Amino acid sequence: MLGPNARPTPIQALSIKWLIEAPHSELSTSEWKQFLLASETGSGKSLAYMLPLLQRLKLDEESSNPQTRSTERALNPRAIILAPTHELARQLSSFTKALSRHVKLRAMCASRANSPSTASSDVTAKKLAEQLDALTAGGDPFGEMNMGKDSFPVDILVGTPVKLMEMVRGRGWDRLHGRLEADEEGNLPKLRRGRDKMPGVGRWKKEPELGLKNVEWVIVDEADVLFDPDFQEVTRTLLSDISAARGHPIEMKSLDSLLPSTISTDSSTTPDPINYPFNFILTSATIPKNLVNYLDHHHPDLIRLTSPSVHQLPRNLKTEYASWTGGNKFADIEHQCRKVWASDDAVWRMVKPDSPTALSKILIFCNKSTKVVELAGYLEERGIKCVALTSTSDQRKRGSNKHLEGFLRPVQINPDHSRISSDSSSSTLSLKAMTKREAREEADRGDALRDPKVTPHVMITTSLLSRGLDFAPELEHVFIVDEPRNMVDFLHRAGRSGRAGKKGKVVIFSKMKGRGSARGLKVKERVKTLMRK
Repeated sequence: MLGPNARPTPIQALSIKWLIEAPHSELSTSEWKQFLLASETGSGKSLAYMLPLLQRLKLDEESSNPQTRSTERALNPRAIILAPTHELARQLSSFTKALSRHVKLRAMCASRANSPSTASSDVTAKKLAEQLDALTAGGDPFGEMNMGKDSFPVDILVGTPVKLMEMVRGRGWDRLHGRLEADEEGNLPKLRRGRDKMPGVGRWKKEPELGLKNVEWVIVDEADVLFDPDFQEVTRTLLSDISAARGHPIEMKSLDSLLPSTISTDSSTTPDPINYPFNFILTSATIPKNLVNYLDHHHPDLIRLTSPSVHQLPRNLKTEYASWTGGNKFADIEHQCRKVWASDDAVWRMVKPDSPTALSKILIFCNKSTKVVELAGYLEERGIKCVALTSTSDQRKRGSNKHLEGFLRPVQINPDHSRISSDSSSSTLSLKAMTKREAREEADRGDALRDPKVTPHVMITTSLLSRGLDFAPELEHVFIVDEPRNMVDFLHRAGRSGRAGKKGKVVIFSKMKGRGSARGLKVKERVKTLMRK
């Protein structure tokens, strides 16, 4: 996966120094460590925490007695990775499995269908656990595997805080506790924002299936989201439950008492630091003020590892501005899509004139779900096949990332160069043995994959897919068709391209001349501050 000439990025080098090369005693159970890994999008933060995690888990496994570990529940992981969306959780799970296969550690994804927690379902937490994503033993990386009645031991569990809480306390726990839940786009019911109360209390609960006594590592991926006022309650509740299960209860304070505006500067009233009884790692590409204040006051001993380019766009990501023509804005977007593909075709004909053109994939971000659906319908009518994804899309209820296939970077599990070479040879032989009809059908399938009328080359979404997901190198273009709510939102949306040193381009749609152009020009000035110098 990493290749023979792999070199660490700045954030990976920092992580190796502090989490791997540090003496074992510094990360022992007598002194749990807290880290923040902060670096620009596409810089390899997942690998930065994943390698140290696997290293520590394997060393601890070899030096400890397995009989001392708790087995009271169906699943008793030693590490938990939290992600804000099911899509990201599944991709992280596939990535974890690919890395952990050779060291024989078992990873599992706790994400099933993307449906809200509700008492109307009769699915038990045990069934949820039994139908989780495939372990390292195999399975479809996009789908799930039925584990059977007796679940396997698990070293690393990946999932959203809500799903894991269902497995800890039972499905429907949020209704019992009156939690106000935001969806994955950050939209709340029409109640006071950030409050911890919700009218009505549910009465339905099932037995828990996830044990927390063995948890020694918790990684919070996209920490600025999971500690945002809309999501932090579930995140902190889960962390509190883990602490209690490990014999070190942490008082669960209300949200208001944790907000920076309520914290006095008087040292006598400074809140007590929160020291979790496990290694605690936060990662993010952006560190907003509310997260900085929270960490300053409640995790003062947390070690902050920050790359020099945090809060900047990737170096190979170019910016372009597309002015609205004053007519149909959807027509302007269609024009830009076809402009990208025309450029692809021109370049391809110069480089490989005898082979079919490979067209770029395009990711389009809108601010509202309704616009996602409307734009997708418009482009489909004009022969551009799209994938439209919002928090309520039917595709998300299937419990897999198959709806993102062709857009996400594929995870290669257990790569074997000699075997790949052998497979290539056998493929060549099989091609020679093909009949003319079979060869023609194979060519037709290849043409279909390259044809935007047949195979989706455009994905339209909201900020739902702006966090953490590693898109394929073929996705070189990101279109931002609505004014970004803030520069944090812009950084994450734009950062889906230009990843890991690959080239990319973000196209920002706005009015840049004449009356009404002030807002567009202001956005342009703010984007300039994010460019590498």
